[in-house]
Formats: sequence, structure tokens, C-alpha cells
Amino acid sequence: MPFESSTEDASTRATAELSKLRAFTGTPAEFWQKFLLHAAELIGAPRAVLALKESKPQANGGWKKFGEHAGNGLAHRSVGAFVQSLVAIADRCVLENAAVHLLERSALPGKETLAIGLKLQLSKQEEVCVAIFLLVEAGEASARVALSKLQLLADIPLSYLQNQAMHQARTDVEKFAESLDLLAQLDSEKHFLSAALAFCNALATRHHCERVSLGWLSNQYVKLRAISRTERFDRNMSVAKALEVAMEEALDQDEEIVWPRPEGLNVVTRDHAIFAREQAIQNICSIPIRADDKAAGVLTCERQQGAFSSTELQQFRLACDRASRRLTDLERRDRWFGARVAAFTREKIGKVFGPEHTWLKVITLLGCAALIVLFFVPFPYRVEGKFILRSDDVTYLTAPFDGYIREVAVRPGDVLKKEGVLLKLDTNDLELEEAATLAEQNRYLREAEKARAARSLAEMRIAEALAEQASARLSIARHRLSQATLKSPFEGVVTEGDLRERIGAPIKQGESLFKVARINSLYVEAEINEKDIHDLRNGASGEIGFVSQPKLKYPIRVTRIEPAAFPKSNENVFMIRCSFEKEIQDWWRPGMSGLCKLDVEKRTLFWILTHRTVDLLRLWLWW
Repeated sequence: MPFESSTEDASTRATAELSKLRAFTGTPAEFWQKFLLHAAELIGAPRAVLALKESKPQANGGWKKFGEHAGNGLAHRSVGAFVQSLVAIADRCVLENAAVHLLERSALPGKETLAIGLKLQLSKQEEVCVAIFLLVEAGEASARVALSKLQLLADIPLSYLQNQAMHQARTDVEKFAESLDLLAQLDSEKHFLSAALAFCNALATRHHCERVSLGWLSNQYVKLRAISRTERFDRNMSVAKALEVAMEEALDQDEEIVWPRPEGLNVVTRDHAIFAREQAIQNICSIPIRADDKAAGVLTCERQQGAFSSTELQQFRLACDRASRRLTDLERRDRWFGARVAAFTREKIGKVFGPEHTWLKVITLLGCAALIVLFFVPFPYRVEGKFILRSDDVTYLTAPFDGYIREVAVRPGDVLKKEGVLLKLDTNDLELEEAATLAEQNRYLREAEKARAARSLAEMRIAEALAEQASARLSIARHRLSQATLKSPFEGVVTEGDLRERIGAPIKQGESLFKVARINSLYVEAEINEKDIHDLRNGASGEIGFVSQPKLKYPIRVTRIEPAAFPKSNENVFMIRCSFEKEIQDWWRPGMSGLCKLDVEKRTLFWILTHRTVDLLRLWLWW
């Protein structure tokens, strides 16, 4: 009785701990460890395992163990059988949601060693997770009771994941709302210094910082531009110079720096450490501010009480990203950067064209050069169209007879040699039919011999005819057996037919199973708009670029232009057949598509830009 009472207390305690996990706020690793521990305590299992189904199975049936509970750490003689049965139990759980598996029998009733498995509920339907427990000296009835207890707790991981998602969403909304409020304050400012001061003040107030400083890049050096709650300061002060040195340390590495440096953060923090020691600051973080993927400034936050959390660092980062564009625009506007660049350029050009009407002279010279290039300089002109790779030799492999798929050896994209095996059909029925027909033939032959011995001519003829009929059926069965293995008639690639999921499924005679095409007889079939077809001739050269590899170009040559057009996508197109100038690549496959450009004679840039419009106007204005 005391043992049963302690067992009930442990079960009650485990149930209470599992209920708390629904609102658990720790990391997923901590949650799964606690869940497995308390679930094992609930049913008295000395060992438990969590397994996850991988999206790309490689070994162990695609199952990956990511959690284990070993109880008191003592090894049991049934652990080996338990470990070997994990994959089979997990597969059963996927199909049945729960499973009871016998590991070892016992001469005493209720003393068997069993394993029970349960499919857990997760937030993503495509993810499959199972929990498997070892029960020692337990009957099947007690295992069923334990499994029913676990089934009541199968939704705890789902509750935890949903709470985590809600918490993350709430945190993201809060960070986004804070960044919007901060951006609204910056938008109300019209000058860089006032906006920078408002930015620092807002962050110092929200995150309880003693000081927030903003440094801005100027002539390859960081200059301190704003300090929270300080409208005026002297940049020559030792504190300001030390702060600029710390900011440059973050800017040079283009990395966020937190002091004291967290474990695993591989950055240099020497200047931050010196600044913290000299100013007696407990916690410092510096965030680079980027604009147009370039470092523009650094935000440094100082706080005595409490280290900066990862959430606060994310908020600082988001605030800097949201404010960088506004601060950059205000800084350029306040410095009159555009006017200075224009003045500098005008000064340099004026040395060549003279100080008066410099811009007009430059524009006139550029305009004349553009007109000369536009009207007199010929450029290569190309017509373009879409293309697709075709093969001259394509064959469809069909089912030779009604049957069932036993084995599939290929998938679309596989390269085959001649007589390469694609698929095997189940031949059990045919083999039985062959044996039965052979026996029937032998029986009729013996009956014919018997009738011959009895000098019964009519019965002998009948038996011989039946034997011939059985022989014909035997030939049909053997012919089908020879066709049960589908083979490629030539060397090529499988372009259609993924039958891996139909193993064991029935097929009908004549049903199309695979499409195999030769690779070494590929050609280009291009579609050219009828507006450009009159510019093309047989033998014209060009290039193609594949959608999958647009950086690679391959030379082609026109071999045939179809004489008739056909409508496609509200326009008429002509089919152009082209051959390759170089060897066919190994990775090319029939059906690949892309863009082709075919060379036409050189034309001026003005004609290239305007001939479409001119042709359209000629049609509109023609009467």
C-alpha cells in the first residue's frame, strides 16, 4: 500500500507538472526535456525517446532522435530491444497515432516488457513527432491504460508552440509599434541635430539608459553628433573622444558590440572595455547604423543597472534600421551636399570648357555626341523569342499487360543506358499461370498417348488439340513474363513518369508509364514573332540562355524556318529550328526553356529604338 500511495503521488505530481507545461515560457530544449521527464514519471517508464520525422529521409527510415530520458541511468536488459524497435514503433504511430509493441514475453502474466508510442500534436501539419516509452514488467492492459493517459497529454506540445508563437508575435508587434512611434518623432523634425537628439532621448527613456549617444561618419571618422538629454556638448572633452573611439571600434568591424562581451561573440571589445573602466559604466552596447548597405553612424547606449537583453538589442537594431534613412536624408540636406558636389564638378569642368555657361556647353557637347551615335553608329541588332529544347527520338513505354507494379528503378531526370531497367511488374500470377498451363499441357499429352494406345483416333485428336491450345496459352504466359521488366530501347533520359508512389498499384495494358528521350539529338525550337520573321534567314547565328542558367550563353545556328505561322498568346509566331554550334552539355534535358537571340544585320541605334513605333504608325495612318 505505501508503494501504491507513492506511485499515485508521483503520478499526481507528474500530471501537475505536465499541466504547467502548457504555459511554459522557456526554450524548446527545456520544454521537451521536461515533457519527456514528467510523461515518463506519469506512467512509470524507465526510458523514453522523442523522434522527429525528417523531411528528407536518409537513414533509420527518416527518423531523428532529438530527446531521450534514461530514468535513473541504470541499463536494463530490454533496452537493446527497445532501441532496435524505435523505427518500427514510430512508423506505426504515424499510421495509427498510437501503438503498443511487445518486446519480450514472460512466463508470468502481466510481467511482459512493452513499448508504447504516441504521435504528438504540432503546429505544422507536415512535421511528425512521436514519443516512445519503455514499460518493464507490465501487462498489455496496464500498457493500454498508460497509453490512454498519454493521449490526454498529446496536445501539450501544440499548446506550448502556440503560446510561443503568440508571445513572439506580441513581441514583434511591440517592437514594430515602438519603431513606428520613434519614426513619427523623427518625421516631425526638420534638421539633423534635432532629429538625432530626439532619437537618443526616446531610446534613453524607453530602455532606462543613463546615456544614449549618436556618432556619424564624416571623412572616414566618427564624430559625436548627439547625446541624450544634452543639447550642447564639447567634442574636445575626454569623454566625447573616448566615446568616439569606442564607436569607431564598432564601425570598423561593422558589428554590434555588447560589453560585457557575451560568450560566443567573436568581436574585438578593447576600446569598449577601456571606456567602461574609465567611466565606471556597467553595460554598454554599440549598434552600427547602415544606409544603402553602408555604415553611416553608430548608436551607443550606456546603462548601470541590468545587462542588455537580446530583445532590447533587436529593438535597438530595428530602431536604427527604421531611422537610418530619415537621419541620412536630414544630414545631407543640412550640409547642402548636392550643392557642394555640383560646385566641385563645375569647377573641374570649367578648367576645360571655360568658366562661363559651363553646363550649357557640356550639355550641348553630350547632345551632339549622342546624336552622332544615335544616327550614324551601327549596332548589332537581334530578334528574340522564347525557345524550348526538343529531341528527335522520343518513345513512350506502356504497360505490356494488366498487372501490378513491383519495383520502380528510375525517376524523371535519370539517365539510362540501352536496355536499362525502368520498372518491374509483379509476376507471381503469371508464374502460377505458367505452371498450371504446363501441367495442363502435360495432362493432355498423356491423354493423347492413352487414346493412341487404345486406338481411339477421335479422342487422340481431341487431346492433341487441347494440348496445342494449352501450349499457346503457355507461350502467352512466357511472353508476358519476358515483358514484365520494362527496359529502355536506347540511351536517353527519363522525362516523364514518377511511379515511386504507385508501387503495388494496378495498371492497365497500354497505359503510358514512361517517356524516354535521347539526349544526344537535342535541338532548339524557338518561337519568333511574325513582326521579326522577315529579318531572319537560314544559317543565321545567335545565342540562347536557359532560365535555369541565365549567366551561360550557347551559340546556335538557324537550320529551318517553318513556312506557316500559328497563333499563340494573341500574336502570330513562326517556329524556328536551330542546331548547336558546340557540343551538347550533360545537364541539358528535353523541355528546358529560355530566351534566344538571333543575329540580324547591323542597324543604327535610332532605327532599333523607333522601328516598332514607325511600323505601327504606318499601319494606323495608311488609307
